Amino acid sequence: MRRWIWIGVAAAILAAAFFGLRFRSTVSAERALEDLQTVPVTRGALSATVGATGTVRANQSAQLVFQTTGIVEDVFVALGDSVARDAILATLESTSLPSQVLLAQADLVTAEKALEDLQDYEKEKAAAQLELAQAQDALEDAIYKRNVRQQGRRASEDTINAARANLVLAEKKVEDADAAFRRVKGRPEDDPQRAAALLALANARKERDSALRNLNWYLGYPSETEQALLDAEVALAEARLEDAKREWERMKDGPDADEIAAAQARVDAARATLEMAHVRAPFSGAITAVHVMPGDRVSAGSAAFGLADLSRLLVDVELSEVDVNRVRIGQPVELTFDAVPNKVYQGEVAEIGLVGMAAQGVVNFPVTVQILDADELVRPGMTAAVNIVAEEVKEALQVPNRAVRLRDGQRVVYVLRQGELKPVNVVLGVSSETYSQVLEGDLEVGDLVVLNPPMEFEQGGGPPFFGGGQ
Repeated sequence: MRRWIWIGVAAAILAAAFFGLRFRSTVSAERALEDLQTVPVTRGALSATVGATGTVRANQSAQLVFQTTGIVEDVFVALGDSVARDAILATLESTSLPSQVLLAQADLVTAEKALEDLQDYEKEKAAAQLELAQAQDALEDAIYKRNVRQQGRRASEDTINAARANLVLAEKKVEDADAAFRRVKGRPEDDPQRAAALLALANARKERDSALRNLNWYLGYPSETEQALLDAEVALAEARLEDAKREWERMKDGPDADEIAAAQARVDAARATLEMAHVRAPFSGAITAVHVMPGDRVSAGSAAFGLADLSRLLVDVELSEVDVNRVRIGQPVELTFDAVPNKVYQGEVAEIGLVGMAAQGVVNFPVTVQILDADELVRPGMTAAVNIVAEEVKEALQVPNRAVRLRDGQRVVYVLRQGELKPVNVVLGVSSETYSQVLEGDLEVGDLVVLNPPMEFEQGGGPPFFGGGQ
């Protein structure tokens, strides 16, 4: 009997221990679930970015130096001034310049005169060609004039017949006017009818004489004097044509093109030597440094000014070969600066290098970003954090990257549903630094996913109430 009592006591003790351990395990599991950090699955815009850091630089910059020795006479700009292209920034005293610079002025005068002579030669050539054409026309006109003045060549038969008819009509008009005048001839000289008849007779005689001269000219031949003048005009035109031909033969080949190029080169060289007395701005921009003052003695290569085109600020970064193919020209960019806290600037990808550069076994490609809304706070030389928006999805179902784990080669998230944890396999799409797009998986907006799930989840263990995978 005692044996069965001891067996009953032992069974009671074991049952109490079992239920006690189960209670403790349940409480522990509930506490473990309470300790898990969860966030709901959301839907919204998601951008995948490629990050890098780089240094701001101006669109164009230069360190300007003096080209020769001398003493600075004038400095026309100060730090921060805006200057136009070709503006003179500083000059050297002429008396302090080397002899070759001083002599360049005389060389320039000589070179310009030689070039001008060669260029004028072209004008003279054109003038000679024009003179030749005009002389040919003048000779043809003189010969034609002499020919048409000869007997039998002055008019056509129709013209001569017309001239004869005009003469007959003119003589008839004279006869009529003479008869009319005779009828009033006896009247006083101040009689109006007599005066009118006399005037009509005089005009008729003039018309007759003119018609007679025209007919005689058509039928006649030039006098000795007229013939001599006609011959002289032809001879003079021939002489002028010969002169024009000789001048054209002398000028037609013109100066050699190489000779003109050499003369121009001498002019340019003299001007360049004279320019050594000045420092000019090679492009429009802002003065970023001033290294000289009037009275300073400088030599060739001495620093003069810093110049930068600040109208367009750029950031040069390097992207790995893994990321560079995700980047395209024109893609939007966000930029932040340690020197400008709490402000985000906008930009876009301006250039992408075609050739990578290997360094310590890593291949990087240069990428240039243009800052679109740069202000006075952004300066060349500052370090910029660059985030290039490589992909962007609207209304993406997304989970935090901290919730994603790799389990048996498959990405998985752990979802808390009705007090139980369940692993859900997912296929991800676009990813940002903090969130990833869910393309496939049994997830809905509002599902609670576990952040930073413990390792025992991935190993298949976990607290009670851990549901089966999907």
